[in-house]
Amino acid sequence: MTTLLSLLSTIRARLLAALCITALLLPTPQLSAIEQSQQSKPLRIAVAANFAATLELLMADLPNKDQFQLQIISAATGTIYQQIKHGAPFDIFLSADALRPELLERAGLILADSRKTYAYGQIALWSATDRIDSFAVLDNYHQHFAIANPDTAPYGKAAQQALMHLSRWQPLKAQLITGINISQTFQQVRSQAVPLGIVAYSQLLMNNYQGLLIPTSYYQPIAQQLVILKSSQQQALAEKITAFILQANSQEKLQQLGYLPANTQVAIEGHH
Repeated sequence: MTTLLSLLSTIRARLLAALCITALLLPTPQLSAIEQSQQSKPLRIAVAANFAATLELLMADLPNKDQFQLQIISAATGTIYQQIKHGAPFDIFLSADALRPELLERAGLILADSRKTYAYGQIALWSATDRIDSFAVLDNYHQHFAIANPDTAPYGKAAQQALMHLSRWQPLKAQLITGINISQTFQQVRSQAVPLGIVAYSQLLMNNYQGLLIPTSYYQPIAQQLVILKSSQQQALAEKITAFILQANSQEKLQQLGYLPANTQVAIEGHH
C-alpha cells in the first residue's frame, strides 16, 4: 500500500511538473505593435517644470503602465520649445503656456489637431517662514522677492502681471530674484534663500504648504497646452497618453493638485 501511494505521489508530481512546463511554453498574450515598439524605444515626454511632478502622479494611474517605457524630460517651457525647433526627439510636449504649442503648430511641427489645453495653472504668494494672509505684506517690502523669469517662464509672466495688477511691479523690480523656471523659484523660497515669492499653487498643495492664492483675475489665464510632435515615431501611443491626461478622472485629480481643469470657464473669463 505504501509503495502504491508512493507511486501515485510520484506520478502526480511528474504530471504537475509537465503542466508547469507546458504553461511556460504556452504563448503569452501578444503585445500590440504599438506596445512592442514602445518596449524597444521609450516614449519621450517633454514637460514644463511646473507640471513634472504632477505628470509623474498622473502616470502612476495609467492603465497597463508596466507595458510602456516612458521617459519624462523636464525644463522651462521656452527651453523645450527651442530644443524642439532644433530637432530634439520628443514625442509629446506639455507646455506651461499656449503660445509655444501654437508657434509649433504654425511651423508645421505637430500632429494635426493634437494641440489641446490640458489644464490652467494658478499662482500663489508664499513664504516658507511666515504665514501670508494678505497682499498688504507687499507694502513697504524691501527684501528680495522671487519669481520665475517672465520672459521665458509662463508662471513668471503671470507673476509679473499679478504684481502689476497690485501696483507692486515697479517698487519690487529692483529686488527681484528670477528663477529660470518655476521649480527653481519654488526652491529659492523653500530653502529660505529668498523670504517671499510667487510660486505655482500646485507646488504648495503637493508639498502641504499654505500660501495666499492669487485670484485668476489678476493675471492672464495660464492655459497649459499639449501637442504631439509630427516627428514622433509613436504617434498612436502618444495619442493614448494625451487622451488619458484629458479624461475626466485625470482632470479631477489635477484639480486636487492645484490646477483648474481644461474646461474651466473662470480661468478664461477671469482676466480684467
